[in-house]
Parts: sequence; C-alpha cells; structure tokens
Amino acid sequence: MGMTLAEKILARASGQERVTPGQYVTARIDLAMAHEGLAAVFMNLARAGWTKVWDPSRIVALLDHYVPAPTERSAEIHKVVRAAVKQWGIQHFYGERAGICHQVLPEKGHILPGMLIVGTDSHTTTYGAFGAAGTGIGFTDMAYVFATGKLWFKVPQTIRFDLQGKLPEGVMSKDIILSIAGKYSAEVAQYKAVEFIGPLAEEMSLASRMTMSNMAVEIGAKFGFFIPDQKVSDFLQGRGQTSFPLISPDADAPYEAIYQIEVSSLEPQVAYPYSVDNVRPVSQAQEVKIHQAFIGSCTNGRLEDLHTAVKILKGKKVHADVRLLIIPASWEIYQEAIKDGTLGALIDAGAVIGNSSCGPCFGAHMGLLGSEENCIAAINRNFKGRMGSQKAQVFLSSPATVAASALEGKITDPRNYL
Repeated sequence: MGMTLAEKILARASGQERVTPGQYVTARIDLAMAHEGLAAVFMNLARAGWTKVWDPSRIVALLDHYVPAPTERSAEIHKVVRAAVKQWGIQHFYGERAGICHQVLPEKGHILPGMLIVGTDSHTTTYGAFGAAGTGIGFTDMAYVFATGKLWFKVPQTIRFDLQGKLPEGVMSKDIILSIAGKYSAEVAQYKAVEFIGPLAEEMSLASRMTMSNMAVEIGAKFGFFIPDQKVSDFLQGRGQTSFPLISPDADAPYEAIYQIEVSSLEPQVAYPYSVDNVRPVSQAQEVKIHQAFIGSCTNGRLEDLHTAVKILKGKKVHADVRLLIIPASWEIYQEAIKDGTLGALIDAGAVIGNSSCGPCFGAHMGLLGSEENCIAAINRNFKGRMGSQKAQVFLSSPATVAASALEGKITDPRNYL
C-alpha cells in the first residue's frame, strides 16, 4: 500500500522506508522558522546552558508581528532576537525588512517540495501550498529543535478535499476554505494532514493555494498540502533553487476520508464572530454595519488579493464611515504593487497603506478596534479581542468581499461590483 504526502515526508525525515498513521517517529527537521518567538527560544536555551544551535544554515529568522516596535516591551524582544541571531550565527535573518514570515520564506527560496518545516507560528501550514510539510510548534519544542535538529511526530491520518467545478466570478479560494470550515467544522482535520486535490486545485494560482494551506490549521490540520506542480517549479526558479523533485502521494495511498467540494454554485462566504466555522453565505450576512475593513496578513496580503480589491475599488471612494487598511504581505509585493499602480489606485479610493507586517491581524498594533466596532477582514481568525477591544467584532471574508463592504459601509456581496 502506498503513502500520502505526510507519510512520505515523515518516513524520509525519520530514516524509514515507510510509516503508518498513529506511529510515533523522531524526524530530522529540514528548516526551522522563528519570528519574534525566537526571543523565547533563546531564553529557554540560555536557561538550560545551551550556547549553540544544531545548524545555523537551517534556521530562518525575521521580525513581523511587532513591526515597527510599538511598545518598549516589543523593542526589548527585538533586541533579544538580534542578540540571538549574532550569538548563534544564524545565516538567514531578514529583520523587519522583508515582511510576513509565511510570504517571505517562499519568496527567498527557502521552501521546497518534500521538506519538513517547523515554525513558531501556527500558520506554518502555509508551506503546504508548495508540497512541503509545514507545521507550527511552541517555543519549548522549538528550543529542542534548535538544540538537536529533531522533533517527534505522531504520523497523522490524511483526509482529502476534492475541489470540483469552476469558481464563479467574485468568489475566491478564501470562500472555499471558509465554506469547508462552516460545513465540516473547525475540528474536522484535528491532528490530521489535509490534501487539497482535484481539477480546481490544479487550476489555482499559488497565491490562492497559499490562502487555503494557511487556513488548513483553522480546521485543525497538522499539515495542509497541495500537490506540487509546474507552478511551484516556475515560482521557485530564480529564487536560489535550480532543481528539486516534485513529490506526490501514491495512487494507492489510504485516506481516512475524501470529501467532494463542488464550487460552481458557491457564493462569497462570511465567518461571523467569534469562530472561523460560524459561516454564512454573504446573502445572509448583508446589512451588518462595519467601521473598518482590512486586507492583508499571511492569509490574503498577496498581489492577487490587492488586484482583486482594485478591480472593485478603482474610481470609487470608500464609505465615509469606514477605515480601509491595506497591508501587503511582503516588501516584494509592496514594491510590485507600487510599480503596477495598485497602491496608487487603493490610496485614491481612500485606503490607508501600512508597512508589511502582521499588523491588526495579531492585535499588536495598527488598526485596532474600539468597543462596539465591527471589522470585515481578509485574515484567518476572528476570536474575541483578537483585533483590539473585547467588545469589538471581526468578520472574516475574501478580499473581494472586504473591498465591496468598504464601499457601502456594510457587509456587501462583491458580485455587485464585478
């Protein structure tokens, strides 16, 4: 019997011919990523008397959650991160000059199909869009990885979502993953690997795939894969990579479940507070007043997302009672959006452009909400208090729905503007 993507990667990383779900393995880590969490990792190892890391070339570090540092505490965290980078000789440190970790690592050529990657961020599942096994871990586990280069895993069961049909105009991959969460719950893939397959998965852009892999963790997934193809090869060529295998699951691999997802009649989706799986179609969500609209984050801050917003906003003005905040996911995207006129069109429409960082998604600074305020956001979580006041509400949607809602001052179907 064959193996799934997760099984193949964990078998290779643990030096075994094959592994099976439920088996515990100790695997060699191909790449470790840390943002501001590197400070906690550094302090954990310092308390243990550890002064070196297993391989400085296999660690990527940057700053993205508190950029620029909004408080004295965050500035001190940044100081610790920079000290750790120097002491350990970490070779790949981008500081605050690159953007959000999950966008930056693929752009800089650090992600390859078949890799086993851990990060101090839950949305490390994003790398599954490239056929890599990415997962978030805590600071203590990461300290162990930094010290040894290894970590234990329980081999997960794998479920498949077979994406069929053609997306209607105004509907994006974000709407698909929200629909999956709403239909199957935020627990459907708890400690399981997910494979997104089918004709639509093959047609999707890498940006759209990254959105779905990013939010695979919101349905509980340990890993969230797309099968790597020529689009992955094309993206990685010229980013420091020359040749690499395009790993794929075996035809006879066993799956715990396969769900057929037909999207041809899917309408834009909205996740209501305070859960990612509290989802309604936009036709049942309209008339909710909003005060802020946000497009950005590691989920939807890519050029494709900004272009979608421009298609709706160009030549129009954001509603007088709405604050529209746009944050490109990386400085590479930011520069491209300057060159092609995207940022200019968004500014003309009334948007405020922020520097590439996690910004309001993490609730650290920039664009926080006051009490009784509503925000519609193209991000990944809408938990209570995540974006400021405990009395504020965050509604999740695609960039298209965010843009249309910003125009009308209430949750709006983007198809009205396309």
